[in-house]
Amino acid sequence: MSYSVGQVAGFAGVTVRTLHHYDDIGLLVPSERSHAGHRRYSDADLDRLQQILFYRELGFPLDEVAALLDDPETDPRAHLRRQHELLTARIEKLQKMAAAVEHAMEARKMGINLTPEEKFEVFGDFDPDQYEDEVQERWGDTDAYRQSRQRSASYTKEDWLRIQREGDEITRRFVALMEAGESAESEAAMDAAEEHRQWISRNHYDCGYEMHTCLGEMYVSDERFTRNIDQAKPGLAAYQRAAILANAARHTS
Repeated sequence: MSYSVGQVAGFAGVTVRTLHHYDDIGLLVPSERSHAGHRRYSDADLDRLQQILFYRELGFPLDEVAALLDDPETDPRAHLRRQHELLTARIEKLQKMAAAVEHAMEARKMGINLTPEEKFEVFGDFDPDQYEDEVQERWGDTDAYRQSRQRSASYTKEDWLRIQREGDEITRRFVALMEAGESAESEAAMDAAEEHRQWISRNHYDCGYEMHTCLGEMYVSDERFTRNIDQAKPGLAAYQRAAILANAARHTS
């Protein structure tokens, strides 16, 4: 049994372009070719792809993934044990960081001192006070919360409108990349993720790569964030998360 590149892309939730790239660099070379020269993937190829995606999810650069998978002294069970250990460590780390992370939308409205008319002009249908109690409970004792409140307390309506315009421009940039078929792991997508991280740091709170990664996880783990982000384009939250993870790996590996 073998599968076309399009079928594999559908199975794995990656783009055809990503699979072509993996083939070009020798990370995942399909076992077969059709008579017409098209790529055909075997079950063993799918197993390897699953391992690749596991390690990519954990932030490993592609060259390190290749080294791990091609180590002749490591068997498949050892890979699973290693991945389980890494995932467990990551879960524990994210749980510890969760108290220090807040979504940009929630950060925007902390300490806002605007009239009802100005709030509507800036935020539209979104009520900037809707989640205040939850934000206070979850993050009220964190440095990020205090820093965000301190900054936002001095912002005028014009400041909020500028921040909103900058955020919207980043969103449009991500949407354009998706519509152009750019992989979330491409240089362009990672650059957009870096711009997003710097936008948060510039306007809300100091957002390092670990915090940005945790923020990306929240984009897909909390349906409220996913629903809001995906209003711009379905699947945008997951795309941004993947780009954020790739960008963090690029700068921290």
